[in-house]
Order: sequence, then C-alpha cells, then structure tokens
Amino acid sequence: MRRRKFITLLGGVAVWPIVARAQPTIPVIGYLGSETADRYATRLTAFRQGLGAMGFDEGRNVAIEFVCADGQPDRLPALAADLVRRRVTVIAAPGSAAAGLAAKAATTTIPVVFETGLDPVQAGLVKSLNRPEGNITGVTSLNSAVTPKGLELLHELLPQAKRFSVLINPANAVITDIVMKGVEASSRALGLELQILNADTGNDFEAVFAKLVQPRTAGVLITANPVFNSRAHELAALTLKHAVPAVHAVREFAMAGGLMSYGGNIRESHRQAGIYTGRILKGEKPANLPVQLATKVELYINLKTAKALGINIPNTLIGRADEVIE
Repeated sequence: MRRRKFITLLGGVAVWPIVARAQPTIPVIGYLGSETADRYATRLTAFRQGLGAMGFDEGRNVAIEFVCADGQPDRLPALAADLVRRRVTVIAAPGSAAAGLAAKAATTTIPVVFETGLDPVQAGLVKSLNRPEGNITGVTSLNSAVTPKGLELLHELLPQAKRFSVLINPANAVITDIVMKGVEASSRALGLELQILNADTGNDFEAVFAKLVQPRTAGVLITANPVFNSRAHELAALTLKHAVPAVHAVREFAMAGGLMSYGGNIRESHRQAGIYTGRILKGEKPANLPVQLATKVELYINLKTAKALGINIPNTLIGRADEVIE
C-alpha cells in the first residue's frame, strides 16, 4: 500500500511542471491588407491603439497574423481563404473595400471588420449601416464621397484652367467606378475637361506622370485608393519633379511635399477598426455593431510647395485648412 501511494504521489508530482508550463490559447486576428505591412505602418499603429483601448495588446493577450496582397488585389480572395483555413478569431480588413469583400466572400462565420473610404452599402459590404447583419461590420471614412471636392479645390486655386488630370487605379474597379461618378459629375458642373491617367502599381507612376505634358494639364487629382494612399510619398515626389499642383486624399501626401490633401482622417478610422475588433474579441457580434462613420474631413496645405509652383493660396482657403505646412 505504501509503495502504491508513493507511485501515485510521484505520478502527481511529475504532472505539475507540465501543467504549470501550459500556455492559455490567445485569440488571433487575421489582418488582410491590400498592400505590404510596412506601407501600413502608421495605420497599424492606430489599429493597435484601438485594440489597446479595449484591453488587447499584441503579443500579450492577442496575436496578429498579417497577410498582404502587395498591391495585387486579385490575390485577396486566396489570402482571405487562407485565413479562414487557419481558423483565426477575427478577420480585420482595413484600408480597402476589396479586402473587405474578399473576407466577406470567404466566410459567413468568422467575424470580419472592414475599414474603407467607400460607402459600405454602395460597395456591397453591408445591407445597412445601422443593421449590417451577418458576420461583418466596420468603419468608413467616406473618402470616395469627398474626392470630387479635391477637383473643386484645384479649380478654386486655378480658376482660369480648364483641363485637369485624374489618377485612377483600373485594377480596383469597384472603388474606381464609385469615385469617378462623383468626379465626373463635379467636372461637368465646373465645365472642366478631364484627362484620365491609369496606374495600378507604383512601377508605372513615372511613365504616367510623363504624360502630363501631352498636352499640359493644370493639375492632378489623385483619387483615394489603397495603392495611391500607401505610396503618397512617392507621388508627392513626382508632383514636385514635374512641377504640377496636385491634391491627394491622405495627409502624408502634403506632409511629403505635395500641394494639398483633402480627405478623412484615416488614422482615426483605423483606430476605430481596432476598437471594433477588440469589442468582437470580447464577445460582441458584428451584426449588433452599426458601421461607424468617421466624418471628420481634413485639409492640409503645403505653402512651401505652393511658393515653388508659383501659386498664390487665397487667405479664405488657408483659413479653412486644418494645418498649413510652411
């Protein structure tokens, strides 16, 4: 009896170290990006801040698995399907309606949180903003709705000009079609002629900008698009090189030397996407979380660039700016 008791106790002691070393399973967020992770650096910081506000810190009580399409939207469906196979807890698809649509098509059970500049109903992400239904919800900055205002700003600066160029990404048909409807309506109302410039990767930016002098355009409207947004610094450098006034949707463009930016606060919408992801990790259902509207629109003006281009920014426009870069 004593020997059996000793063996039993020994067996119990042998088990204790194994139990002590066992680690609890932490939830995994599958982050589905249209571009490379390094090009989302600022927005990823905002996304993590949103998670942190809900008590989730990467590496401590949540993990993030990044899968990125590297600017090739046709890769998104396969990447979304891969996240589903990995059985991630939540799929976050910030920065692209195409990513959100790919995630939505890949699963009806895993929660999906999108972030987009489009109207989510118009893009086919949800049926209603207040009642998204199913397993998907998210945040919109409605950048596509304010993009035509960029053309109006160029016209306000250069009222005598009649020809402007618009940079679009034909590979993102859903985004481009929605954005261009508003831009074309604005150009008709202002009596302007538009030159359409196509670019679907950063590799063709230089060749596209070379076309601006055939014939000369007064300015360039850079439409809201994941590729263009993530490469705002490159585009700013090209507008300076070709001495062309330009308006982009993201502030990084103006900060990097572009003339103006006008659009929603993308950092805030990514932070909101992080908050929603955290709320879902805590047990809330996407169907009960109305789509958030990040309604603040920001205008940044680079006066140093305006001076280099020989453009006089009227005080009325400077007074409307959220920030003037001198």
